[in-house]
Amino acid sequence: MSMAVVGMIAGMALGFAGYFGGFGAFLLVAALGAVGFVVGRFLEGDMELGDFFRTRDDRRR
Repeated sequence: MSMAVVGMIAGMALGFAGYFGGFGAFLLVAALGAVGFVVGRFLEGDMELGDFFRTRDDRRR
């Protein structure tokens, strides 16, 4: 599935949540989608746990 289709589905889900559930539901769906994205990237091996806890001085250049 292309990233455009995934983005369209995510946008539709946020639109339905905003329309039927209000702004609070919109924020909840957006936050849970972001958490799911990060967990998915972590499980696929694209991210490491150290990426979140690295100090500012220890940046990759």
